Amino acid sequence: MAGMGRTGVTTGSWVRRAVFGTVLVVLLTVAGTAFRVWQVARGDDRSRADVIVVLGAAQYNGKPSPIFQARLRHAKQLYTDGVAKVIITAGGNRTGDEYTEASAGARWLIEQGVPAASTLPVGEGRDTLGSLRAVADVVAQRGWHTAVLVSDPWHSLRARVMADDSGMDSWASPTHSGPIVQTRQTQAMYIFRETGALLFYLLTKTPADDIGGTGLG
Repeated sequence: MAGMGRTGVTTGSWVRRAVFGTVLVVLLTVAGTAFRVWQVARGDDRSRADVIVVLGAAQYNGKPSPIFQARLRHAKQLYTDGVAKVIITAGGNRTGDEYTEASAGARWLIEQGVPAASTLPVGEGRDTLGSLRAVADVVAQRGWHTAVLVSDPWHSLRARVMADDSGMDSWASPTHSGPIVQTRQTQAMYIFRETGALLFYLLTKTPADDIGGTGLG
């Protein structure tokens, strides 16, 4: 009986250690991923590339939302600075929409003085992964290889990982203006959400567009 008691204690101790170790690994993984999301968000790589890719966001009857306009404005500045000669606008549409995010974005850029020949709308995909896969196909067809990704800061790491998985050599130049970067509370919320979405993608290789109704893509 005494031997059985010692075995029970030893087994219980091992189980507790295993559980503690698992929890610790999970916490370290989440914290490390959140740090990388924050780190990439603070960066701004303006190295020359074949194309600038603007990730789509909401548009209303052809007018980009304030979040989308912030991305487009940053892409226009990169174009003006000579980072790339072509701006690809990405993003499909929802049922009933007349415009795709891509066409609305290209239209806005042209209205702001970017030559139409320097814009290329790719209006496919209802989430980040679908949009980037469609863009990657166009990039490959045209013999291009490198892309500067323009999105919100907290979205940049996940977009870059998805772009690389889709076959593009990419880096990020996020916009640091717009509604998403106005307050620390907003920033913290998006870092939390993007950390979860990135981990979900790394585990499943599918987008987290429907998790909790976040629309993360």
